[in-house]
Amino acid sequence: MTTIVRPLKFAVIPALFALFLSGCLEIAPPKTQARAVVNPTTLDVGTLYGPTTYVVGGQGASGFDYDLAVDFADYLGVPLKIHPYHSHEALFDAMEAGKVDLMAAALTSTPARQMFWQFGPPLYEISNQLVYRNGVPRPKDLGALSGTLVVARGSSHVELLHAATVQYPNLTWQETSDYDSQELLARVAEGELDYTLADSSAVMVTQRFYPELRVAFDLGEPMSVAWALSRSSDNPLFSDLLDFWDRQVRGDRLIRLEERYFGHVQGFDYVDTRAFIRAAKSKLPRYQPLFERYAGDLDWRKLAAVSYQESHWNPHARSPTGVRGMMMLTLPTAKRMGIRNRLDAEQSIRGGSEYLQQLLTRLPPRIPEEEAIWFAMAAYNIGLGHLEDARVITQRHGKDPNSWKDVKEFLPLLRQRKYYQDTRYGFARGDEAAHYVDNIRRYYDTLVWLDSQSQLPPALHQ
Repeated sequence: MTTIVRPLKFAVIPALFALFLSGCLEIAPPKTQARAVVNPTTLDVGTLYGPTTYVVGGQGASGFDYDLAVDFADYLGVPLKIHPYHSHEALFDAMEAGKVDLMAAALTSTPARQMFWQFGPPLYEISNQLVYRNGVPRPKDLGALSGTLVVARGSSHVELLHAATVQYPNLTWQETSDYDSQELLARVAEGELDYTLADSSAVMVTQRFYPELRVAFDLGEPMSVAWALSRSSDNPLFSDLLDFWDRQVRGDRLIRLEERYFGHVQGFDYVDTRAFIRAAKSKLPRYQPLFERYAGDLDWRKLAAVSYQESHWNPHARSPTGVRGMMMLTLPTAKRMGIRNRLDAEQSIRGGSEYLQQLLTRLPPRIPEEEAIWFAMAAYNIGLGHLEDARVITQRHGKDPNSWKDVKEFLPLLRQRKYYQDTRYGFARGDEAAHYVDNIRRYYDTLVWLDSQSQLPPALHQ
């Protein structure tokens, strides 16, 4: 259902509370009630489906909020029960009805929402952005929109637009409960809608799948994302959340989660993203069975992403430095892997996969398992010795040599004499290795998304 919203004829901020109670502004339910007794046997968490919150794929469930919820349940010593919803309205209704203990769904802590819920410590910041499609004239502000603006009902963007009518009294928009924010971005990218508002993190992630998306401008000030709980003064879960934050989340854990979900999505490249999606549809089907056959313990899509970064899936690729084939193996590496013909696609993929998995086994065991693959990919690019030099430099600067986020920051120093002259293996193009891994991670995310789309029933895919 879509509703056309016209500008308000009075000051917005003083009237917000009255609007909520009258039901005119559907940002939050009229009231929320804490669960009578917090269930001591489970942690019931409400969330929204989305790539940064909660998604279930071939490798299981993932998402920034999901991973953190798993940690919180472990801290409490109770099983986690996830309640995923397709809309803000359904999530808010579940919270109001006492079906969930907290909401972990990339919710921004807005003044209106703070009237109803108690927000935990900030997880990260986002900007609200007006999004349009490539090829369409870029509007300079909300007063210059030449088409229809549609936002998800119940999202914080509704509150933001009502506030904007003070400056733009003729502003109109539509609120829909038929599509969530992610689906609205897809519809804008495909030319079915003119504009929508979205969080900057969601835009960066979605551009990997829909490179036609463009950001016109940021709206308002940056906002904090946090978990929301009942405002009940005797809610013991809020105290538990603060203790959990102080003991386990503040610092390394939060940094690692930010790196995992957002650290590689900053460098959007329109031309490269479009080329990759075309190649995934035209070239990859020919070689996918080989990636699956020789992936071993790896996700075959990670192996395929490495291969695209190396050769763009060209089995006859050659470089002036002597590396060749789908996985661009050097001659010594090919000999160690038992590869006779580097230009044979099957042999190259088998050799590249075995080499990458060997690198994984040679990494220090202190590196977290979920980050080890990024270290191994960097070593695939510049060698294990240079990677170890970068870890040493990272440690010398007081950072964590077992954190990919920290090591990635110091890899470029391998180009500078004042740093590499005191290392064992000397000069290396460390900045290229960091960029190399970020590219692969973006390609992998896109392959996961394309794979999930191909498994949908035809009607849903359409």
